Amino acid sequence: MDFDPTLLRAFVAVKETGGFTRAAERLHLTQSAISHQIRKLEEQVGRPLLHRTTRRLTVTEDGEDFLRYATQILDTLDAMTRRFQPSPISGVVRFGVPDNFMGDRLPPLLSQFARGFPAVRMEVCVSMHTDLRAAIRAGELDLAVVMSPPDVVEGTCLRRTQLVWAAAEAFEAPKGASLPLAFFPKPCVNRQVAGSALDLMSSLDWHVVFTSASPQGIRAAVLAGLAVTVLTREEVEPGMKIVDGRYGLPPLPSVNFSLIWSENGKTPCACRFGQLILEMPDLPGVEALPQQA
Repeated sequence: MDFDPTLLRAFVAVKETGGFTRAAERLHLTQSAISHQIRKLEEQVGRPLLHRTTRRLTVTEDGEDFLRYATQILDTLDAMTRRFQPSPISGVVRFGVPDNFMGDRLPPLLSQFARGFPAVRMEVCVSMHTDLRAAIRAGELDLAVVMSPPDVVEGTCLRRTQLVWAAAEAFEAPKGASLPLAFFPKPCVNRQVAGSALDLMSSLDWHVVFTSASPQGIRAAVLAGLAVTVLTREEVEPGMKIVDGRYGLPPLPSVNFSLIWSENGKTPCACRFGQLILEMPDLPGVEALPQQA
């Protein structure tokens, strides 16, 4: 038998409020309408669900069992309504982010946004070497997370992290030879910052022996012992060591992760997605910064 959710809600309201009058007030109906609904429900079930006297209204034993099922059904229906309720927001969000900002947190973030706004389509660029600032200026992206040195103020500062020189645990610099380095292609901020620091070290002989647009490629080169690279501190993984101060390498600064917007990028759907980014918990090993406009 199929039960009308309206009748189920009437029954639950009577039980929770303790009477027909208060149930009618809760559901914005008349008392006679509630009485009719309960009578119709009992006829469908084929047994009494409520025991009425002049002084009390109690739930029968069958009514207690029925109440448990009715509550579960209504909770499921309410959850389904919330999940599939049409969103008033639609459109496209074009988002750019460097590989090392979100890591494993990006998929659940996208999933959370898709559940809340099913009518919005996402276009996401995840890259270390793509010039996300240029894409923002050209209007190719609505919003992006970018890396910048701490003396550069742009957008909304999200987090700060320290850049380090990293190599394989077994790496040893070749004696009397140029130091091999691995970098992402330009205009990667890691490479720009490292290059600026190296330019100040006239005594250090170095060369780029490996270039890859893929973080996996850079990690493979480092773990293979081919070269030293620049990573954020939290990117250093087992099998690697931080070599700051060794081989004549210069110190590196910290960098900021900032959220920036294109001129016309603050659409309703992009603003909702940007808010989710601002509310992300801090990453391990990354210093949270006070947000600023």
